[in-house]
Amino acid sequence: MVWADGGYTGSLVEYCLAALALVLAIVKRSDDMRGFVVLPKRWIVERFFAHLMRSRRLARDFERSTGSAEAMIYWSMTLLMTRHLARPRPSRG
Repeated sequence: MVWADGGYTGSLVEYCLAALALVLAIVKRSDDMRGFVVLPKRWIVERFFAHLMRSRRLARDFERSTGSAEAMIYWSMTLLMTRHLARPRPSRG
């Protein structure tokens, strides 16, 4: 299951299902919404991008190869997960 913005409607939904065996779910905004509204599942993607942008090297497209860019994404997510795992847990007592 892959969630996408309303801009990705059209033939991409069928292509993802046929070629990639992925279900592409479009998260649309209703017409009566005004201003900023948190959309379901959309905040997960935005939070992921925010974590990536915390690594300054990923803020711009400095990488020349996709392998190097992928390595930087792994590095950024490794930093995020090690910080999360090293965080002290509250005691249950």
